[in-house]
Amino acid sequence: MAERTLYEKYGGFSQVSKIVLSFYDTLLDNDEIGPFFDDVDMSRIVDHQTKFIASLLGGPASYTDNQLRQLHSHLTITDAHFDELEGVLSGALLQHGMADEDVEAVVAEFEKRRPLIVR
Repeated sequence: MAERTLYEKYGGFSQVSKIVLSFYDTLLDNDEIGPFFDDVDMSRIVDHQTKFIASLLGGPASYTDNQLRQLHSHLTITDAHFDELEGVLSGALLQHGMADEDVEAVVAEFEKRRPLIVR
């Protein structure tokens, strides 16, 4: 019997969607990160981010490394910004009942994408 992914364990797309909404509730209030979203279509961003976070949990993958690099190439995202994103993501995952070791696994997957996103 195949082992369940974190995506399956924590309720699939609908639960990931709730996590992403919490993630952006926090980010938009953040003085350093919030301005990145001033002139963007948030419904589109939330949709993309939900797919991305779902893939980090072992769900369907929607983005290749090359796509992630291209999507963020016009932004000046620093290591400090990325660190803040990791912290907010970790908090959102914990807020939605994810176990500490599972949060660490998801954040580790996110960390692997740092070189694709940080300039």
